[in-house]
Amino acid sequence: NIGVALLVGFIILMLDVHLYHTLANVFYGFMILLLIATLFIGKVVNGAKGWIVLGGFQIQTAEFMKVATALALARFLSIHEINMANRKDIGYAIGFIALPILLVLAQNDTGSALVFLSLFLVLFRQGLNPVYIIIPLWAGAISLMVLIFDKTPVMITLGVIAVLSYFVVRNSFRTVILLSLITAMSFGVVFGIDFAYNKILKDYQRERIEVLIGKTVDNRGAGYNVHQSLIAIGSGGLSGKGYLKGTQTKFNFVPEQSTDFIFCTVGEEWGFIGSLIVVVLFLFLMHRIIVIAERQKYLFNRCYAYGVLSIFFIHFLINISMTLGLFPVIGIPLPFISYGGSSMLSFSILLFILLRLDAANELSY
Repeated sequence: NIGVALLVGFIILMLDVHLYHTLANVFYGFMILLLIATLFIGKVVNGAKGWIVLGGFQIQTAEFMKVATALALARFLSIHEINMANRKDIGYAIGFIALPILLVLAQNDTGSALVFLSLFLVLFRQGLNPVYIIIPLWAGAISLMVLIFDKTPVMITLGVIAVLSYFVVRNSFRTVILLSLITAMSFGVVFGIDFAYNKILKDYQRERIEVLIGKTVDNRGAGYNVHQSLIAIGSGGLSGKGYLKGTQTKFNFVPEQSTDFIFCTVGEEWGFIGSLIVVVLFLFLMHRIIVIAERQKYLFNRCYAYGVLSIFFIHFLINISMTLGLFPVIGIPLPFISYGGSSMLSFSILLFILLRLDAANELSY
């Protein structure tokens, strides 16, 4: 896998830099068609129908869709006079992100869908109003309260807050209207989450959520993976048990330890010191991407760089949080550490394209 990634990286560095800008939409369209094809001819792996078999190789199409979306979004933001205060422009930009999300969700691959959501960070760098992130955070907080405390107490609390707020701002008509809209949206979120949780989510998904928020304890069922992962990490101590000497991982107590739960292997074998080194290396990598992004003279380069940063950041954050029991268990690899040919290749392509663009920073688009 590493050899193939290096070979592809060499080819990327040799290609004309203008191709990445010119063919971005073509690549995006091709990958959209490939995602659609995967829904019909794809192979199911770990419950997700996201793999296409070519000869003796299996390709996870969503991994390469990440590259295509980062390129297409960067091209859209760079070739048009995009104004992040213009709702039409915002709608088009969101469309580039939303389409692959819908197709990946149709494959039952929630983890990859979350990765595409991270590309909204590119829009914020380009001036998108923070209200677009405040609203989802508010909705997320309400959703969490509904899951923990159930629908009725949350509705009562929101109602009390709305009434008290009304007496504070009642002299301002516009503020009262805004408060009414916020209250209506909040109640809508409550009913929506309650419906989705009870009617849409599958039993195993509800079990994972309840274990995560502490409503139930199931160390032999839904919480087994995380429980074993925490035991493995904790048993590593300060310096770890040594390479290939971890008992939890060696005897396969931790499922998916070479892919989704690779960080617990690091924690058990190399301890706190090794885990800290991995975290620091990722933080350094993301810092370097920001430095590269901010020194770009052309908007396409900068937008693409922030797209790469978003993808690496969300993979890093969710994978490690999931391993530590801070996030629901979903299938998302840790870049360059988790085993997987498609993920290794897609992460390599993302970085090598960025290096090629940075090397040609003096060129004009």
